[in-house]
Amino acid sequence: MLKTVGVAGAIGLAGCSGNGGDGGDGMDDGDGGDGGDGMDDGDGGDGGDGMDGGDGGDGGGGPDLLTVIGYPESGIQLFRDYYAASDGAEDILIPDGLQDPSLPGQVGNDMNNVTGTAPAAGGPNQEAFSSLYQDTYDETPGVFTSQSYDSAAALILANVAAGENDGTAIRDQLRRIANPDGTSYGPGEFVDAVEAVANGENINYQGASSAVNFDQNGDPASAAYQIWEFAGQSADSVNVQETQNFEGENPDGAGPSADSSPGGLGREVSVGILLPETGDLASTGQPMIRAAELPAQQVNESDLDLTVNAQFEDTNTSPDQGVTGAESLVNAGVPAVCGTASSGVNVPVCQETLIPNEVVGCSPSSTALSVTNLEDDDYIFRTAPSDQLQGRVMAQVASERLGASTAATLYVNNDYGQQLSNRFSSVFEDTFDGEVYDQISFNIGESSYSNVIEQALTSGN
Repeated sequence: MLKTVGVAGAIGLAGCSGNGGDGGDGMDDGDGGDGGDGMDDGDGGDGGDGMDGGDGGDGGGGPDLLTVIGYPESGIQLFRDYYAASDGAEDILIPDGLQDPSLPGQVGNDMNNVTGTAPAAGGPNQEAFSSLYQDTYDETPGVFTSQSYDSAAALILANVAAGENDGTAIRDQLRRIANPDGTSYGPGEFVDAVEAVANGENINYQGASSAVNFDQNGDPASAAYQIWEFAGQSADSVNVQETQNFEGENPDGAGPSADSSPGGLGREVSVGILLPETGDLASTGQPMIRAAELPAQQVNESDLDLTVNAQFEDTNTSPDQGVTGAESLVNAGVPAVCGTASSGVNVPVCQETLIPNEVVGCSPSSTALSVTNLEDDDYIFRTAPSDQLQGRVMAQVASERLGASTAATLYVNNDYGQQLSNRFSSVFEDTFDGEVYDQISFNIGESSYSNVIEQALTSGN
């Protein structure tokens, strides 16, 4: 059965379409906006020569599938140019960065040949979290709120298990409290979970956003993804066809983990929350902040002999402000931080502040591959899935759902676009025996994308 998701629930953050990167890699404002304009020397030449432009724009010998990775602001013109050049015979696959329900209306086409993927809140305790959030705030949880709750909850549990406000000790407890082989607890039993780890017991936190099993990179070892389609030119929602759980390459998790939990009661647990209350992501960041504050409230309102001091700093959706906020938390002795939201803020915060000071960071919404690849000595975690996983999900959907055996990719010319295009292409070819004819970059803000569209449609000829 189909179900609809309103604009506020679209993982691609339709409301951020004016910022290039805001929706593209979960919340990759800094990554997308900065990279899109500045890496363009090769792109102009690629599009300009048209690659067989005289050979037939009907695309009859072209790929089965086009994968388009970008943001709504340039996606409008790109899809207008596509439908002007094609009858829509090709399937098109897009990630969450283009999950804007208003896109068909702006393009002037129902976009019936487009299928999308997007991270979803699909953890085993999603309903329990939703009820908790609704009861506390009298509103429906929004984008990345379940990931925010899970991030703060995991950090608090690891701190209690460690028995001290020490980043290295918390780091070593995160997989012990989150990964399998312990008693299962979720948001509805969070206080019981805290009491269990305080008593030195082995638990398995099962979250709202996912099972919250951390792999060797500190990323979720599995995650839920929506498979969705546009609902038409006048819709304010998209049609979610189904939600599936996908496993990464190491679904059981891996990486350093403590053998035991010292635990203990009679102390104050310190945790930081570093998310955007202001700036471009304010409308999305504010519910995320509320969700991240919930686990601390649950402990502080209980009769446990523990208190949680949750200290908040606003990133203002700015790398500089994010670093300043992180420094304030570190100077206050905070050993672990729920944040940040966007990869453009998260990467400098991790590199300049968290990692050098041996402070654990756990982002609820930064998905870029560059976070996975940080030299972090295992201090950086995420409850949002990496685009390493989304690239695999897209390749699987392309092959198994859409039946494609050949593809071409069009990707926004920045780290996010290039990395996700490369990941999709490698998995599509190596795992699903497909063939990617070409990977073609495009720039944000061009007045026409006809050349790159033609190049994609005629690739493989």
